[in-house]
Amino acid sequence: MLLQRLFLAAWLLPALAMMYIGSAYQAPFAYEPVGPRAFPLLMLGLLAAGLIYLLIHPTPVAEDPDEPPPGVQGYRKVGLGIALLLAFALAFEPLGFIPASALAGLCFAHLYGGRWLPSLGLAVALAVGLYLLFDRLLDVPLPLGLLAGLEI
Repeated sequence: MLLQRLFLAAWLLPALAMMYIGSAYQAPFAYEPVGPRAFPLLMLGLLAAGLIYLLIHPTPVAEDPDEPPPGVQGYRKVGLGIALLLAFALAFEPLGFIPASALAGLCFAHLYGGRWLPSLGLAVALAVGLYLLFDRLLDVPLPLGLLAGLEI
């Protein structure tokens, strides 16, 4: 538990520092009603709240003797997940939010054992739903990329 709390504290300090730095950020332009700092501050606030909760109530780590250690397969999945996130970041602008998110969601679902057809349906539904949430309800403009002609 001590190592878990040290790890959580090590993540909490940068999160609080980034919140402090981000709270003073003022953009010379405003393309969103709430400004460009609201979303990062919200995400960092949620991260900090979760870390504080886990510091107070750490999750007991119980080792299952029947479960093998992660080994090569587990590390391979983590490495592929990081590569997928990097590919998503690189494809975000040229492909647009919906295609890049759907493709990343499909790849992640398949990486963790999802079947192709249900994964595709869920990935597309989530990508379109998140686009509508951010673009229409929160007025956060997201790139359409390949779908720019559709103007959803």
